[in-house]
Amino acid sequence: MKVSEVMTRDVQTVSPDQPVREAASFMLSADAGSIPVTEGERLIGMITDRDIAVRGVAKGHGPDTPVRDLMTDDLVVVRSDDNVEDVATKMSEAQVRRLPVIDEDNRLCGIVSLGDLSRQTDTECATQALEGVTQKGGQHQQ
Repeated sequence: MKVSEVMTRDVQTVSPDQPVREAASFMLSADAGSIPVTEGERLIGMITDRDIAVRGVAKGHGPDTPVRDLMTDDLVVVRSDDNVEDVATKMSEAQVRRLPVIDEDNRLCGIVSLGDLSRQTDTECATQALEGVTQKGGQHQQ
């Protein structure tokens, strides 16, 4: 099964110039822990609630700080034609619960979450991703 068959297509994004307050507001209303950062259709980063609450606050950044100052730009992405098994492996290795999905032209076309995998695929695939995500250690960047 391809990731394009299970991903969420309607993805809210923020621009790098928006204040982190707006990114946090979206996360609150969508009950999401991260949001892609785009310039046009090009994915340039991700910002997480952890980026804002931990890194931002620890460094003294306020709610009007531009997203670009706190976003993660070292991204792990998947392609829309990747197999869900490969996606589960990437999630596990990167210890993340969601990954941005890009198309053949490197444009953001969706996001795939651990929940998407658990609802739409066999349990072995979701279990593999969950085991890696819940292991201690690693960099939790997106």
